[in-house]
Amino acid sequence: MQTIHQTIIRFPEIQLATRDAHKLRGYFGSIFQEYSPLLHNHLESGESAYRYPLVQYKVINRVPTLVGLNEGADLLINLFLKIKTLQIEDKTYQINQKNIESKTLEIGLSNELHSYRFQTLWMALNQENHQKYLHNSASEQQKQLNTLLQNNILSYFKAMNYWVNGQVMGMLQNVYEKETKFKDKSMIAFQADFVSNAVLPSFIGIGKSVARGFGTLEAI
Repeated sequence: MQTIHQTIIRFPEIQLATRDAHKLRGYFGSIFQEYSPLLHNHLESGESAYRYPLVQYKVINRVPTLVGLNEGADLLINLFLKIKTLQIEDKTYQINQKNIESKTLEIGLSNELHSYRFQTLWMALNQENHQKYLHNSASEQQKQLNTLLQNNILSYFKAMNYWVNGQVMGMLQNVYEKETKFKDKSMIAFQADFVSNAVLPSFIGIGKSVARGFGTLEAI
């Protein structure tokens, strides 16, 4: 097992739609851009940094939420008192109430199975494996998604500098396909539960576009 640092900031008085998560990213990545590229996950050249984002923007049960991990967790603590307003498109919210929670957690593989639920849609597929998924049988689709889930968990562990000694197991349950819009394109995403031998913190994201709120999981 390995220890990580997680910070969560919530704005409970503000109600947004789940799809507004990317607007949170745009706002905070812009007003605090001089503090750290972790806030927008772009390189100095402006290009996207293809790495697991250490600051993630989510709307969970309509509440705007920021999640930071390790360096991202420290960054959110430093910015907490500086957050006075929130602007979503042409509407500005004065922040009268905000909550911060910062803690140390363990991650890794265990000898037991743990249950999780995706609180936001899990975007498992990219262009390449999307076509494969469409042409697979139902049983092959389930197998493909389980493999992608295991790979997503491995990618998360790698980003946290945790080197797996053993096999990551992951099995999806109660899987429902959902159509969602991503950068104005229709994509298949998934609502699902899963069990795994991985110990994962609630409110992190796995899969594609976790910085924009996709794939947020919670232990159940």
